[in-house]
Amino acid sequence: MPVKNRFAELHDDITAWRRDLHEHPEILFETHRTSATVAEKLRAFGCDEVVEGIGRTGVVGVIKGKTTASGKVIGLRADMDALPIHEQTGLDYASKTANAMHACGHDGHTAMLLGAAQYLAETRNFDGTAVVIFQPAEEGGGGGKVMCDDGMMERWGIQEVYGMHNWPGMPTGSFGIRTGPFFAATDLLKIEVEGLGGHAAKPHETIDTGVVTAHIITALQTIVSRNADPIGNIVVSITSIESSSKAFNVIPQRVNLMGTVRTLSNDLRDLAEKRVTEICEGIAASFGAKATVDYKRNYPVMVNHPEQTEFAAEVARSVSGQCDEAPLVMGGEDFAFMLEERPGAYILVGNGDGAMVHHPMYNFNDEAIPAGCSWWAGIVEQRMPAA
Repeated sequence: MPVKNRFAELHDDITAWRRDLHEHPEILFETHRTSATVAEKLRAFGCDEVVEGIGRTGVVGVIKGKTTASGKVIGLRADMDALPIHEQTGLDYASKTANAMHACGHDGHTAMLLGAAQYLAETRNFDGTAVVIFQPAEEGGGGGKVMCDDGMMERWGIQEVYGMHNWPGMPTGSFGIRTGPFFAATDLLKIEVEGLGGHAAKPHETIDTGVVTAHIITALQTIVSRNADPIGNIVVSITSIESSSKAFNVIPQRVNLMGTVRTLSNDLRDLAEKRVTEICEGIAASFGAKATVDYKRNYPVMVNHPEQTEFAAEVARSVSGQCDEAPLVMGGEDFAFMLEERPGAYILVGNGDGAMVHHPMYNFNDEAIPAGCSWWAGIVEQRMPAA
């Protein structure tokens, strides 16, 4: 099953949908226009059921095959939300909303799954039920978890679930996947350092939070270099430093830090949380200061299930001729929550050369549309072949 001819015919339409979504990006759960557009198209395609408001602004469409005797139900998920980035591409269809941009290609994911839904609703050449899932708030809002918490898996009896993300740097329309841990757990740090402020010319009369903070930031890197197994995968990054002083001659009373911890195993995740707290509190105390740590476990490790991963790779090979082993990714992906609920797999589709995701010059490559649509359709038709 190479790229399906129907998607070549639909390519211009799907591209137009994608570019319309690109012009009108929406952040987190505020995907009101996007969700309404998706629901309208699913109804126009003739889906058997279209439900809005799952996971606040998520949309679910149900497409039954010519027969459903197999009893199989497969979920296909695309994310819809944009990022709080001001676009700098200069495209004719660039974002019309300041400080909002589809800088991760969710516009492409949504358009491709819509294209697959149209094809599946037209042909219904499978024995079972396809459930197309359009999710808000992947970019930090945990929309995947919210949809699961709304009972989505149970309501439609979803047995397996599959997702896809475009990937710049891979040849357009090619595929990559890996079994097991794939995307990292993404935990969030807030650290408050409280000392004793005072005049910068009299540091001996203060407890200098700047010095304490510098020691904490440096020492946190020893979690990676001296606490974690050298063959493990872990990142500790401090990304924001703000003090209560904005003057040249004032030692601040307080410094606030923010950052993130990325891990690919639960053991490393536990270790990181323990050591972050011990290091911050211990170093602060050694200077006579106090550190308060707020460690929030955010997205879990995204783990592809072996059987479903091999199947997803087989479908990808039938579309493009090959499917390479994807690299480990220290970025997060809230499809992890759906893979904790049901077996499934997540795959990368090549976006060609160009800016990486989360960059103001990024743009989804519309030439990847036929391959992406064909993969999603193939998941349904090959996993639930017509009787």
